[in-house]
Amino acid sequence: MKLKHLILIVILGFLLQCKKNEDEKNLNTAIILSALLSTPSCSTGDFLNDPCEQYSGGDTTTFDSTESAFDLEAANVVDPRRSIDFQDGNANFNRTWLPTGNSSVAGLGPVFNNRSCQGCHVKDGRGRPPADGTSFSSMLIRLSISGSNPTTGGPLPMTNFGTQLNTEGILEFGTGTQIPKEGTANITYTEEPGNFPDGESYSLRKPSYTITWNVGGGATQINVSNPGQAYHPTNNPSGTYFISPRTAPMLPGLGLLEAIPESTIRSFVDASDSNGDGISGRANLVWDTTQAKSFLGRFGWKANQPNLTHQNASAFLGDIGLTTPIFPSENCATGQTVCATSPSGNGSSPEISNERLARVTFYTSLVSVPGRRGWKSEDVKKGKELFIQIGCSSCHIPRLKTGDHSIAEIANQEIRPYTDLLLHDMGDALSDHRSDFLASGNEWRTTPLWGLGLIERVNGHELLMHDGRARGIQEAILWHGGEGEQSKNNYKLLPKESRTKVLSFLKSL
Repeated sequence: MKLKHLILIVILGFLLQCKKNEDEKNLNTAIILSALLSTPSCSTGDFLNDPCEQYSGGDTTTFDSTESAFDLEAANVVDPRRSIDFQDGNANFNRTWLPTGNSSVAGLGPVFNNRSCQGCHVKDGRGRPPADGTSFSSMLIRLSISGSNPTTGGPLPMTNFGTQLNTEGILEFGTGTQIPKEGTANITYTEEPGNFPDGESYSLRKPSYTITWNVGGGATQINVSNPGQAYHPTNNPSGTYFISPRTAPMLPGLGLLEAIPESTIRSFVDASDSNGDGISGRANLVWDTTQAKSFLGRFGWKANQPNLTHQNASAFLGDIGLTTPIFPSENCATGQTVCATSPSGNGSSPEISNERLARVTFYTSLVSVPGRRGWKSEDVKKGKELFIQIGCSSCHIPRLKTGDHSIAEIANQEIRPYTDLLLHDMGDALSDHRSDFLASGNEWRTTPLWGLGLIERVNGHELLMHDGRARGIQEAILWHGGEGEQSKNNYKLLPKESRTKVLSFLKSL
C-alpha cells in the first residue's frame, strides 16, 4: 500500500468521527488535504503540455464513459454525510411534480414546460430540439419585447406571455379546470450546403420557428388584453417581440464554474479588442434578486444567471411553475386570468423551501466532470495542437483555477473547462435578435467543452449549439461567425486528415 493511500484512509477515518455539527473547519481542512493527496501537482506545463490534462475537473474528476457519466458525485467527496446530502439533492432534482391537491409533491404549474428538472436535463446531460419538431421536452423558447427593465437591466416580458413560452397548463385537481397553456412551437429546417477548400462537401441546417399562440379568451385560452397585437413570429420579428430557442445545458462541473474567481474571468475581457486578435470578449452583468443588485453572469447560454442558487430558482419557476423564496409569485403573465386564479401551493408557501432549494444547489454544485479518454493518442495530441494553432483556445481557454468556495470540494481546483465564461459575438447567422441584460442578439457565452465527447453516449444525440441546430462537432465549428469566423476559416483550410485530428481531440474531452 502506498503511503498516499494510507494517509487517505487515516483522513477518511477522521471524517467518519466528525459529529454532525462539530468543527466544520476541521472537516473542510480534511477534505482539502484529501484532495491535495489524490492527484499529482498539475500547475506546471503550458496548455499544450499539460501533465494532468486527463483530470478535466481537477480532483472532482470521475472516470466513467458509460450512460451515467454525467450523473456522478465528485470524486473527492469523502464524507458519507455529504454523499447523503448529494443523493438527497439528486432525489429532488429527479422528483416529478404534480398539480396542487394531488400529493406531497404537489405545486406544479399553473403553466409549465416540464414536470421535473431531470425531464429537461435527461441523465444530467444535454437537451435537444424535438425530433418531431413540436414536442419541446428539453428545449424552451425565451420571449421578450424591445427595451430592458429599468431596475434590473433584464429583458422586458412579452404582453400576456412573459419571458418564456410555457407549452403546458395543469388540469386542476378537484375542479377539473384546464389552465390554458401559452402556445405551441414548431421547428422546420432548411439545408445550406457548402464545401471545404479541398472539395469535401457539408451541409448546415438552418432552423425556422413558428409559434401558435393560445389566444381568444374562454376557459382554455388566454384572453389577451390587446387582441390587435401581432402574433406571427419569424426569425427576425422586426421589433414586435423576440424569441430565443435554447436547449437544456448539461450539469457536470457547474459548481467548479461558480468557483472561478470573478477577477480571473474579468482578466479575459477585451471589449475593444486592444490586442487586435479579433476576439473581444465581454462580461455580462445580471440581476441577483436576493441582493437586489447586479453581478457577473456565469450560467445560461447568454451568461444571464449570477450563481447556481439563482439559476435553480429561476428554472423551478419558469420551467416547472414552482415558487421559491427568491421568486415567490406564481408564473402567470398579465392577461392570464385563469392562471392567476388557480389555487397555488402544496400546503407550504413558497412551494420550494430554502432548504429544498439548497439541497438541489448542493447537488448541482457537485456533479462531477468526466475525465478524458484517449488523451495519450498521437492523433488526439496533434488535434489539441491544431485546436490551439487555429485560435480556438482564445475563447475556449483550456485550463483555469477555482478559488475559495463554501463547498470545499470545488475550491482551489485546477480544471480544464475550455471556456472563458465571457460573451462573444458569434455572427448574424446565430443571432436571436434578443438582448439579455448586456448580451446582444449576436452574443453568446463560450460553452464549456468538457464532456463534449460523451454527449452521444449519454443522451443519444450529438445536437450542439444553443438551439441544437448543429448535427455534430464539425457542424458546430462551421456555424461559428463573428469573433469565431477566423478560427472557423482556419479549420476549413486544414487538410481533411488534420480536421479529423481536431475532431478526435474534441471527442476526447
